Amino acid sequence: MPTPIRIATRRSRLALWQAEHVAARLRSLYPGTEVRLLPMVTEGDRILDRSLAAIGGKGLFIKELEQAMLAGVADLAVHSMKDVPAVLPEGFTIAAVLERADPRDAFVSVRHARFAGLPAGARVGTSSLRRQCQLLSHRPDLEIRPLRGNVETRLGKLESEGLDAIVLAVAGLERLGLGGRIREHLATELCLPAVGQAVIGIECRTDDTRLQALLAPFGHAATVSCLQAERAFAARLGGSCQSPIAAHATQIGARLQLGGLVGSPDGAQLFQATREGPAAEGERLGIALAEELLAAGAGALLDSLRSAGAD
Repeated sequence: MPTPIRIATRRSRLALWQAEHVAARLRSLYPGTEVRLLPMVTEGDRILDRSLAAIGGKGLFIKELEQAMLAGVADLAVHSMKDVPAVLPEGFTIAAVLERADPRDAFVSVRHARFAGLPAGARVGTSSLRRQCQLLSHRPDLEIRPLRGNVETRLGKLESEGLDAIVLAVAGLERLGLGGRIREHLATELCLPAVGQAVIGIECRTDDTRLQALLAPFGHAATVSCLQAERAFAARLGGSCQSPIAAHATQIGARLQLGGLVGSPDGAQLFQATREGPAAEGERLGIALAEELLAAGAGALLDSLRSAGAD
């Protein structure tokens, strides 16, 4: 009898969808293998009255899942890669990533069809400093309102809190069958996605070579190349949760194009550039783009944001 595979996952409907998607792939590849989901509540899920920047960053969504793997309670964890810090704790690896879905951000509104049609002083909900920075750089008149919680909670707040619009990930809405709520897919030129956005990753212990072999067929080569470039960019910047950072890579043939951005939360400062190179050298490309932005002034900005966050 094959050893059961236990998947640690957050309890939100989107996280459960992603974990079940991986479970279904495992059951299909390995008939007869029992695959169980272990839903857990993470610290990031429990604290909803403060921004992620204020409580320690996106790593709070995966800490408990990693502890379950260390304790031998779970074998792997399924994540949205945008929630995974650029540098993993020692002893863990991303064993596989699935093919990326639509990485763009979604403009969701009851009263307005497009971002460009928002009235002066419109109230827009998002707790992402990355989105806030870019939206304000285009529209400094907007009033950005904090928006935490799962997808359904945030959609509810659109009307209950009198917001003109909210911005969510396209992939999350579509995976939950809520794509009909999208009024506009925001162009990456308007809102560059988060590092790893729309990518589902599977994490396990570095020493679990059996599981890594089982997960090998899951890997999507082009997504891996893009993700390596984006995560190398973020890792070299060393940005904290107080730092609006965005990166998005696309692969065409054997070439990779990477766009990266660093900005201030108020959108007043924005450092942005693109680079192109061989897809096999994604990590080098990400580091080179980060170096370019650091030299252009992003380094001083990041230092000031880190200092402000430590106060």
